[in-house]
Amino acid sequence: MNFDNDNLTDTPLQGYHETKKHTDSLFPFNIYLCTIPDDFPSVFLHWQDTMEIIYIKKGKGIAKVDLDTFQIREGDIIFAPPGHLHGLSRMPHERMEYENIIFDLSLLGSGVMDICSQKYLTPLKSGQLPFPACITPQDALHSPISDCLNNIDRLCETCPPGYELGIKSDMFRIFSVILRHTDTRQMPDTASLSHGSPLPVRTAQKINRLKTVVDYIEKNYQRRITIDDAAALCGYSPSHFMRWFQQMTGMSFICFLNRFRLEKAYLELRNTDKSVLEVSQQCGFDNLSNFNRMFKRQFQKTPREVRF
Repeated sequence: MNFDNDNLTDTPLQGYHETKKHTDSLFPFNIYLCTIPDDFPSVFLHWQDTMEIIYIKKGKGIAKVDLDTFQIREGDIIFAPPGHLHGLSRMPHERMEYENIIFDLSLLGSGVMDICSQKYLTPLKSGQLPFPACITPQDALHSPISDCLNNIDRLCETCPPGYELGIKSDMFRIFSVILRHTDTRQMPDTASLSHGSPLPVRTAQKINRLKTVVDYIEKNYQRRITIDDAAALCGYSPSHFMRWFQQMTGMSFICFLNRFRLEKAYLELRNTDKSVLEVSQQCGFDNLSNFNRMFKRQFQKTPREVRF
């Protein structure tokens, strides 16, 4: 069953558990320079097992990390620790350039059982250490962190001898700066590390339910999906699920599902030679005229115009 919704001006929000490998095992660190909408219309709401830092270079946009939504602009820095939901989208008529830094915590020695790993890296990886989601230029810790990120940029541009050591040094400094500004009352002691996330239990449960729903959509968006299907995943009645989903994402489940399918269709049209009809059907739409109308409303371009 496909849904239509006249209110398709909400902020895009899609998602899944990303398993794509972005780093090399010998030096698990990588940087991508990205632009929305030139490279892709938005970044699906997703989570991964690596750490991600998003450094906004130009323009404006919207970021979501777990249940928090931020309007972001040049200079803002977004942190998405392992396992945390996060996504990006542009604001209407805006273009946003950003640097995407992805690395495994093993870069900093999370696999070595020393005091740094025990007190900081292992709790961060397991979601037990509080971490800021967004740092703006007005924040006290922005300047030392941006200095580190800018130095990492220079090292990656020229790759001088020992640049890997320089990157690791700057990453350690970033973590040190953040932890010095962390409320120590929220930090777990050694004896409590097995007790789970520092998030309130109900909040953690909501995030996990949302992960379950977005993962289900990613795996089944090509098929018929109903509100009853999604509600059953959470153990909710359909009416309660619809209220809960609106509260969690800022949009209805119907709008969320349509947006997810439309963004998948956009990427297929950009990256393959499949016909518009084939793409629409592959992405869960069984009515071509309905697909064309919704696509134009979402991207201000027809499916055919996306290819030129």
